[in-house]
Amino acid sequence: MKGLLKLAFLTGLGTMAWRSWQDWKAKQGDDDRGPVGSSGIVRDAGPEEQRGIAATDWDEVDEQIDESFPASDPPGRGVA
Repeated sequence: MKGLLKLAFLTGLGTMAWRSWQDWKAKQGDDDRGPVGSSGIVRDAGPEEQRGIAATDWDEVDEQIDESFPASDPPGRGVA
């Protein structure tokens, strides 16, 4: 009887570990950054795609900066 209880206990632990691993694996699958050195996830430019800033606060400089990303150069037009 002891052996059967041990087997049931280990089966329960194994099931919990398997489910945890499957959940972790599923979360890792959502990440499509790609290999090192690639551009990774790319979003569309514009205020409707940007998080953290309201569309009404979006100005020409914000648009230029957003369109130039991920380039390291500043926007082409100067701000006066």
